[in-house]
Amino acid sequence: MDKKYLQLYADFVVKVGVNVRPRQNFIIRCPVTMPEFAHACAKAGYEAGAKNVVVRWEDERLSRIQMEYGAEADLCDLKPFELRSYLDYAEDPDGCCTLAIHASDPEAFAGLDAGKLNRVNLARRTFMKSWQEYTMNDRVQWCVVAIPAPAWAAKVFPELPVDEAMEKLWQVIFEVCRVTTGDPVSAWKEHVARTKVHRDQLNAWNLDHVRLQSANGTDLTIGLADDCTWEGASSVAENGVEFIANVPTEEVFCAPHRDRVNGIVYGTKPYVYNGQLIEGWHVTFQDGQVIEHGAEKNAELLGKLLTTDENANRIGEIAFVPVSSPINQSGVLFYNTLFDENAACHIAFGAGYPTNIKGGARLTRAQLMEKGLNDSAIHEDVMIGAPDTRITGVCKDGTEVVIFENGEWAF
Repeated sequence: MDKKYLQLYADFVVKVGVNVRPRQNFIIRCPVTMPEFAHACAKAGYEAGAKNVVVRWEDERLSRIQMEYGAEADLCDLKPFELRSYLDYAEDPDGCCTLAIHASDPEAFAGLDAGKLNRVNLARRTFMKSWQEYTMNDRVQWCVVAIPAPAWAAKVFPELPVDEAMEKLWQVIFEVCRVTTGDPVSAWKEHVARTKVHRDQLNAWNLDHVRLQSANGTDLTIGLADDCTWEGASSVAENGVEFIANVPTEEVFCAPHRDRVNGIVYGTKPYVYNGQLIEGWHVTFQDGQVIEHGAEKNAELLGKLLTTDENANRIGEIAFVPVSSPINQSGVLFYNTLFDENAACHIAFGAGYPTNIKGGARLTRAQLMEKGLNDSAIHEDVMIGAPDTRITGVCKDGTEVVIFENGEWAF
């Protein structure tokens, strides 16, 4: 792993992705096995003027032990300090921003009780919802990135010894995140500008609904929420600071209307859910709800995902990603949603982003649902784009437009 690229990556992620502002509190979540990158990000945070850099270490192996041996009731018994440890910084007069560093084993929880995992994770998400609303509503700058971990690298490149797999995964990440350009800041400014062109055209069309079709059998019509707005590449936090929520990101996304989704869709990449793989899946929608589903691997787990709560079987996001995206062009299946969702068009089961509704950050949950935005404890992105995907849209005035042809932007 090239140390020069490591620091370039950290500097870009912190100073452009999160865009840490002077005097802000900067919260970093990082695997305990990856201190070097956390240290590089902490250094970049202080250089950007952060008054406090707080690192929250996470331990996947310990989490598995806890899930395997801990009693479900005890694992769901979360303590107030866990939530307050985030809210205290968010409520500080100088505010906060946050970076989540992922380095996960795609099958970290394979073989464990899927129902127990789902219920414990639901309890945690519900307990932490008041903090999660800071990011879902862009009330703070936030960014999610990933770095290699041995088990993840071995999954992606099983033919290589682990050390070589780690090195190769670092190289691919540096490439698809534009770090190997030597000037990721300039490269990302150009990428953000190009993405905004597509975003702005989709908004100008004032679309009522879109239809996705591909030869694998996908034929899905998605009505869009009332007063929806397309977003892409960069976002603007409540304090007016621009940030990039996902690195990498290739998507332009919007909020479906929770009651206006119909048809069938086939997954085009495996999906990692609660540390287990769902492969060869499909779902059928009627009036917004999944009425039938199946999978070649872990079909039962897909069912548990879709029944997490009463709205988990509806979608909160539709995102367009061209097949020319660097992630797709790499030819690598990452088994990691952050990367794989940026290789293909995708939908997300569960909650939608309030920021995909005009003025949505100021609306109540009930008001957002009236406009068609879905509300749920989960937001799970699953990939549906294929090389031959065709997407057409119908504007509110009845005009039909072609958005994607053969997996690429048509404009």
